[in-house]
Amino acid sequence: MKFKTGDRDTLNIFPLSINDAVKEGHPARFVVEIIEQLDLSEFEAKFSETGRQPYDVKILLGIIFYGYMTRTFASRKLEEATYDSIAYQYIAAGLHPDHSTIADFRKRFLNELNSVFAQILLIGAEMGIIKLKTAANDGSKILANASKHKAYSYDYLTKLEIQVNEELAMLNKMAEEVDNTPEGMNIPEELERRDARLTVIQKTKAEIERRADERYKAEKAEYDKKIEQRKEGEKKTGKKIGGRKPSPPTPGPKKRDQVNLTDAESRIMPKSGGGFEQGYNAHISVEVDTGIILANHVSQRTNDKLEMEPTIKELQRTEALLGQKVDNILSDAGFFSDTNVQLCVDANITPLIACKRDKQKKSLLSRLEHDDPDKIPEDADEVTKMKHRLNTKVGKELYALRKSTVEPVFGGIKHAMNFKQFSLRGHEAVKGEFKIVCIAWNIKKMFTLLNSQSTSKNKIQSTGNTPQQPTIENAVIELPKQGVHREEKSLAQGFFRFLTSMFGLNSEGSYNFEQDGLLSLD
Repeated sequence: MKFKTGDRDTLNIFPLSINDAVKEGHPARFVVEIIEQLDLSEFEAKFSETGRQPYDVKILLGIIFYGYMTRTFASRKLEEATYDSIAYQYIAAGLHPDHSTIADFRKRFLNELNSVFAQILLIGAEMGIIKLKTAANDGSKILANASKHKAYSYDYLTKLEIQVNEELAMLNKMAEEVDNTPEGMNIPEELERRDARLTVIQKTKAEIERRADERYKAEKAEYDKKIEQRKEGEKKTGKKIGGRKPSPPTPGPKKRDQVNLTDAESRIMPKSGGGFEQGYNAHISVEVDTGIILANHVSQRTNDKLEMEPTIKELQRTEALLGQKVDNILSDAGFFSDTNVQLCVDANITPLIACKRDKQKKSLLSRLEHDDPDKIPEDADEVTKMKHRLNTKVGKELYALRKSTVEPVFGGIKHAMNFKQFSLRGHEAVKGEFKIVCIAWNIKKMFTLLNSQSTSKNKIQSTGNTPQQPTIENAVIELPKQGVHREEKSLAQGFFRFLTSMFGLNSEGSYNFEQDGLLSLD
């Protein structure tokens, strides 16, 4: 059996450029083309005219964005990729930024990424990809760059503080009695180590106490509000309101309040399926027709009820940017509250928020039938109107889009892109890193949508059929090609022109090398 074999030693007659090595339609080309259209003056203004010449901002952004698109997050891995991967070599334009440069750039310019995220959405809108209509939002817990085993409770830290103080007293006593010092023990070093440990313990306890004070103020305000509502209700009806009275909050930290020593700004979060993890609560708002992320933020709160307000603020920024309006917002039961419904109405967005969790497995008949609810009074409150809307056939069909839009995006981020844990530490740094993740997702999604448009356009041209009610415009909008002109882009073509001048090709630009035992070149 004869097999095809290769030859690694023979030199190419026509040396390839990096541009020729990456095929047309490759995602790396799309990343470069998108970044070439961005206004990066915010980044460039922060560089000094003195010192060593910095790498181009476009190159570093391209490496980082393409890295997150292709499951590569560590700066050392990104540096290696500029040597090993042709796609990264194309993005880096043949340069090899070291890992510290990439890591420092990522940490330094996290705030400027807000502008990049917005500009990419604007590019998508100009392409006709993004058309605001209905947004679905959801949250998901993402691991912090810290172990939950490094989280210490207030009760444990109090016991540890007593223990360290006792050890310090014992060591000071041993220092006074030189003869009783155990062999091999360096008392000054032991004292220094425990002093440092005691400082960390006291700082950690102070942080827990600060959080407890903030919690008490919030709970006290809520308690006073409920008491006032009860008094007003009793005054109106003239009757005493039944049921248990609200319990006043207790000031001070609880025994189980804890702080993580590795990333103090991360929180213990409940995870699906049971158990807990050290992480953050990441939220996104997705356009249901395309899967493009319109808004994102990262919270330290475990509950989603307080996340509707920042989500709406982010969506309003996107609306102002694109000059379009979000008509509907889809959310699960974790976001339901009277306040959140009113927030949506005040923002002129129709809310479709589940009021309770539905059964996972419904019978066939219950899934096929649709309620035909009675009309509600015109003066009904917004929650009643929303519940009525969710019971209609149109409302159910619209709300059903949530599971097939926003949840797959988190699935893609965590499994296709393999982003399950933050690399950076601290709330602000984590927000910036999640912005990179969302930018990478949007670039990847836009690339896919443009390719699907191109494929469908070719099918239409071959069959002559026109699709009905397309969700995305049929026109394929090609970004301008970057780099040198097509006629001058490759060394191979330059070498060909050299041969023309040396050997004198005919007027058609062809020369038959077969007579010399070489090859044909047309």
